[in-house]
Amino acid sequence: MAFSAVTISPLAEVENGATVAEGSVVWQFTKIRAGSSIGKRCRIGGGVYVGAGVAIGDDCKIENTAQVFEGAQVGSGVFIGPGALLLNDSYPRAITPSGALKQAMDWTVKGVTVDDGASIGGGAVVLPGHHIGRFALVGAGAVVVTSIAPHALVVGNPARRIGTVCGCGTPVGEELFCSACGLDFVLDPATGFLEPSR
Repeated sequence: MAFSAVTISPLAEVENGATVAEGSVVWQFTKIRAGSSIGKRCRIGGGVYVGAGVAIGDDCKIENTAQVFEGAQVGSGVFIGPGALLLNDSYPRAITPSGALKQAMDWTVKGVTVDDGASIGGGAVVLPGHHIGRFALVGAGAVVVTSIAPHALVVGNPARRIGTVCGCGTPVGEELFCSACGLDFVLDPATGFLEPSR
């Protein structure tokens, strides 16, 4: 099915200065802040927050109530599950030591970077400044406290690598190839995990 027009629910708020590219759909109660960009053919679910200046690539799916805070850079073909959080402030406070309400100049944004094809499961939390590699898969409810390698399958709190996942989404086992699409993998002696053969 080909899409050309942008569809934005009348109950969504897309601020002036934000861009939503052709073929994308934005559901109700979503807020897309000024300076952010949504790529082509994206699906942005209900109640999603996209912070000011966030860049989201083409063909992404961001599910209901996900929060993608300022500073995030999201590649193409990325899945962000329902209720997932991409955070940007390592030491959050509402006020300064003098008791004044914090302003934008009172904190440093440390955005999350998500490479092409990666998936972040529902309810997962990615702490500020971390990088999710190409085709990595973060399990539902995981808390990411360090950067994640390409094709890594991580779960838990804190998130830990338990395996390798192919670009098609299939976990790769000891057979050294993806049973779904046939891509070959090799054992990386440095990490002890399977990686796509080059």
